[in-house]
Amino acid sequence: VQLQASGGGLVQAGGSLTLSCAASGRTFSSHLVGWFRQAPGKEREFVAAIRWGSGMRYYGESVRGRFTISKDSAKNTVYLQMNSLKPDDAAVYYCARANEYGTTPKVYYGWGQGTQVTVSS
Repeated sequence: VQLQASGGGLVQAGGSLTLSCAASGRTFSSHLVGWFRQAPGKEREFVAAIRWGSGMRYYGESVRGRFTISKDSAKNTVYLQMNSLKPDDAAVYYCARANEYGTTPKVYYGWGQGTQVTVSS
């Protein structure tokens, strides 16, 4: 089952944006849900992940302290709250699920279409 990321858009540097990740018609039965991003010409980069059961959170170094990952079990949705956005944060953001924690894309599956985040300076 693919996940669907949404909520991207254009924001000024220093601004905030919240992304959503949902699995339509299915629950997050896997152990983790993660967010990645990919800018043009760059590799896909780990952003954050959350354990569905315990709620334990993990963050990439470039976003730690600025981004917050959370979940709403009732809505079967994972969120990524992004604050203090920088031009370097501009990318297509993807969500996916994993059975074990990891920061490399190969650990994750169920990739859907991402959502574009553009940050103007």
